[in-house]
Amino acid sequence: MKRDTETMYATMKPWKLFFIVALPGMISMFAMSIYSIIEGAFIGQRLGEGAFAAVNIAMPLVLINFSLADLIGVGASVPISIALGKKDRETANNVFSCSVLMIFLAAILMGTLMFTAAEPLCRMMGADDLLLETSVRYLRTCALCSPLTSIFFAMDNYLRISGYVKTSMVINVCSNLATLGFLTFFLIVMEMDVVGSALATSISMCLCSVVAMVPFLRRKTLLQFTRPRFYKAMFKEIAACGSPVFLNNISGRVTSILINISLMTLGVRVWGENGGTTAVAVYAVLMYASDFCWPLLYGVSDSLAPAIGYNWGAENYDRVKRIAGCGYIGNAVIGLVSTSVLFFFSDGVASLFVNGEDAMLLAESARAIRLFCFAYLFRWFVVITQGFLSAIEKPAFATAMSVATALVFPVVMLASLWSLGLDGIWLNFVGVNLLSSILGVILLTRVAREIRRKNKRL
Repeated sequence: MKRDTETMYATMKPWKLFFIVALPGMISMFAMSIYSIIEGAFIGQRLGEGAFAAVNIAMPLVLINFSLADLIGVGASVPISIALGKKDRETANNVFSCSVLMIFLAAILMGTLMFTAAEPLCRMMGADDLLLETSVRYLRTCALCSPLTSIFFAMDNYLRISGYVKTSMVINVCSNLATLGFLTFFLIVMEMDVVGSALATSISMCLCSVVAMVPFLRRKTLLQFTRPRFYKAMFKEIAACGSPVFLNNISGRVTSILINISLMTLGVRVWGENGGTTAVAVYAVLMYASDFCWPLLYGVSDSLAPAIGYNWGAENYDRVKRIAGCGYIGNAVIGLVSTSVLFFFSDGVASLFVNGEDAMLLAESARAIRLFCFAYLFRWFVVITQGFLSAIEKPAFATAMSVATALVFPVVMLASLWSLGLDGIWLNFVGVNLLSSILGVILLTRVAREIRRKNKRL
């Protein structure tokens, strides 16, 4: 083990703990998203607007595939951290071992489903005849690699729980360097289309999944593989703790379907024939631009979650509040900086993904970014609150916030802002995160009352 993880979680000063685990976590999560940014830049610059829109149609389905792995991986991380806080190594190791096996089997099932049903799934996402074939080929390529790519994200969580924070960061950085190399080879040297892009990201993630397994196979980590023992209570706990992330992902994908359909409709209304493709391409630019910011917020939240869960299990509630406070302050700074960068450098960000020869798409993308970026004035609070509620085993609160943020509020805002046309789509994200922040304050108030009651009993 690289450092005494349990001692670090239990005694280290909160701000020192923040910089030791959160900064590498931010870099690690950002590195995990860089592959998406790199992919977007290559597709936008090399393959053009049609390919860009087609990948954006298929991408929510790829993320749905990962969401089941997130359900198990994140859901297992919470009881693992709490068990470690209670000094119950046997339970922690069993949950870890069972979760890895469950993720692998679920990925085989999801990959098979995506491959065989790729065409109707892409049509459901809003693909028209112009985008369908490209979307299907991209989705099927990703589906073939599903068993190893899906486990990549869970192993990153388990490395951080075991104290291998820097190892996790290095693996993620190497993953993106590999992605860049494969993208260059497949798209430039081999002159492949979106299949080359899907292969590049999938192969690099597969390789790094294998590397991430090595510390556990060598039995040098806090968590170790044991003979898995499945039981009903474990399934229920994993499902309860992982459901906020899972429902957030699924709800977000349903919202993506609605937004893609709306974009196809509004795009034709604003720009005429093929305007829907342009509108979806602008939305894709927004999502890729967001990849510069949200990983930093999630990096802080995910990195501090094991420490928060450990101290919650140890009933050290004052320390829970201090560690969480560091997370809120750190994310607030990231949110303000993200808003400023996206607003003042919108043209430069858009130009990373749009060929300079497509002047209209470039101008519309930059304008959309300037509207969309204000979501990060509230997004930082939403992310850290969801992570905190999950870490202290408040699945009902975390699930309510996740579903509201990913589905309920977006649908409400979509209807409310429909009269604004495409601007209403870009502003949707701002309204959603404002409403979610209000909900988060209400839920945190209830948690604060509970902590005060628990402290009085100690």
